[in-house]
Amino acid sequence: MTLRVRNANNAPTLYVDIDGTRFAYREFGPSTGVPLVFLHHFTAVLDDWDPRVIDGIASERRVIIFDNRGVGGSGGRTPTTVAAMADDAIAFIRARGLEQVDLMGFSLGGFVSQAIATKEPQLIRKLVLAGTGPAGGAGVGAITPKLLGDTLHGLLTFKDPKRYLFFTRTPNGKAAAAAYMHRLEERTDDRVGRTSVRGIAAQIVAIRRWGCQDAMDLASIKQPVLVANGEDDRMLPTRSSFDLAHLLPNASLRIYPDAGHGGVFQCRELFVPQLLEFLS
Repeated sequence: MTLRVRNANNAPTLYVDIDGTRFAYREFGPSTGVPLVFLHHFTAVLDDWDPRVIDGIASERRVIIFDNRGVGGSGGRTPTTVAAMADDAIAFIRARGLEQVDLMGFSLGGFVSQAIATKEPQLIRKLVLAGTGPAGGAGVGAITPKLLGDTLHGLLTFKDPKRYLFFTRTPNGKAAAAAYMHRLEERTDDRVGRTSVRGIAAQIVAIRRWGCQDAMDLASIKQPVLVANGEDDRMLPTRSSFDLAHLLPNASLRIYPDAGHGGVFQCRELFVPQLLEFLS
């Protein structure tokens, strides 16, 4: 089996032009097989994927991560609807010449993954939905006191709010948060820029619209789906993951104890092998 670069911290940042807009991406792992395309969370860029998670997956699967329009290293203006973000992701996948992919959507990326699966079902083989919820779901897209408090805490202490938003505040959760933030700093070269204030505002609008829109017909998504979350999600209600698993006709559910929104990072020793088994 021919291998590409297998280390998330040294895979080069590449670019593809789509109708005049340059999209940034990285790929590594085996060069054969159905690739796993990652769709990331609110405000995230290429450098926000946990390298231990994507390296673990790339040990067996071809991994592609990319910045959507107006985010990180990609040009253009950030869309204000999930549907438009899905259109951009579909265009990126096709621009890479891929006939079929697996999708890993985390948080906002999970919204986009659901939209892609309903727009272009033939493009998707399997779905992984982590820390996310259905359109119009209870509490989905809400700006809660916990969310505001954790964000303010991060700003006042000059620390990334993900430290508080993604992890539980138990001793285990705090230790996992510190280790995760350290891993995100490991890559020192060829990093992309942060999401702009304008891009963040556009994403907030898109998230709010997703939470307020009518429910989607998730029964139309026939592909196998792995739904995963922590038991104490402070950003999206963990109940939303149960709702997804109930509404999707071919879904399995993994809930990680003493874990939060970033449960797939905090419990990566469980999640990575479960994901690989699911994809195989």
